[in-house]
Amino acid sequence: MDNLDTVVQEALKLFAGIDDTAQLEQVKARYLGKAGALTDLQKRLGSLPAAERPAMGARFNAAKEQLEAALAAQRDKIRAGKLANQLTQEALDVTLPGRGIGSGGQHPVTRTLERIEELFHSLGFAVVDGPDIETDYFNFTALNQPENHPARSMHDTFYLDDGKHLLRTHTSPIQIRYMETHKPPIKIIAPGRVYRVDSDATHSPMFHQIEGLWIDEQASFADLKGVTIDFLRCFFERNDLKVRFRPSFFPFTEPSAEIDMSFGGGWLEIGGCGMVHPNVLKNVNIDSEKYQGFAFGLGPDRLAMLRYGINDLRLFFENDLRFLKQFN
Repeated sequence: MDNLDTVVQEALKLFAGIDDTAQLEQVKARYLGKAGALTDLQKRLGSLPAAERPAMGARFNAAKEQLEAALAAQRDKIRAGKLANQLTQEALDVTLPGRGIGSGGQHPVTRTLERIEELFHSLGFAVVDGPDIETDYFNFTALNQPENHPARSMHDTFYLDDGKHLLRTHTSPIQIRYMETHKPPIKIIAPGRVYRVDSDATHSPMFHQIEGLWIDEQASFADLKGVTIDFLRCFFERNDLKVRFRPSFFPFTEPSAEIDMSFGGGWLEIGGCGMVHPNVLKNVNIDSEKYQGFAFGLGPDRLAMLRYGINDLRLFFENDLRFLKQFN
C-alpha cells in the first residue's frame, strides 16, 4: 500500500507523454483496468486492519479521481492538437483572388435567331410559333403540294409510326395555322426547328428555318424585294451587300424566286421566296381576288455560318465547349 503514490505518479507521467488516443486507452487499462496496477492494490484493502481501511479507501478514491482527471485532460489535449494540425493543413490564404464562377453564353444559332427576330420586329413583323409534329395536311396539302411531290416521300421526311403525323419539314405550317385563325392584313415571321432526312457539312437532320408572310391588299413583289434586301443588309451590317432574285419554282408561291447574295465575290443562295399561290389562300378561306401577299424562307443556321465564318454546320450541334466558348 505504501507504493500507491508511486503508482499514481508513474501513471501521470505516462499519460502526459502520450499524443495518441488509442495508446492512451491502453495505458489507462494498465492502471485502472480489471488487472491494472491500481486495481490490484485496491484488492489488498481486505488484508488491512479494520481501523485503517476507511483512510486507505479514501486515498484510493482520490487516486482514481486524480488519474481520471488526468486522462480527461490528456484526451482534450490530444483532440485540440489534432484539430490545430488539421486547421494548419487546411488553412486558406484569404489574400488570394477567389475562383471566378464560370458563366455560360447563348448558342450562336440562338443569338442569330434573336437578331433576326429583332430586325423583323423593327420592320413591323410579329413572331408566331407552332408544333414541331405536324399532319400531312398542314405540312403539304394546304401548301398546294400534290400527292406525288418528292418531299412527301420517306426519303426526305421523318414520319411517325402512325403514318398520319410527321416532323415538319419547314415552318410554313405555322403560317397556315395562323391564316386560318386571323384575317388580313397579316405580317408575321415563323422561326423554329425543322427536320429533313439529310446530313453533311452544310446540312443537318434538324436545322432551323425562319419564314415570313405578308398578306394585304397591296403587298407586291417589290415589297418582298425591299423587305429581304433591307433585312440582309442590316443583318450583315453591309450596305454594299448585293442581292439578286433568280426565277425558281415552289408549289406554294407563284411567281417564285431563289434569293442570292454577294459580298463582292461569288453569289451564294440563302433562301427562297415568292408571291403566295392563290390555292394556298383558298385553303385558308382568304379571298385571293381581294388579297395577295408574299412569303420567304431563310436558314438561320446558314446565316450564322456566314456571320461567324463557320464552314461546317455540324459544329453547331456537336456541343463541343471549345467551339462554343468563343461566342460567349
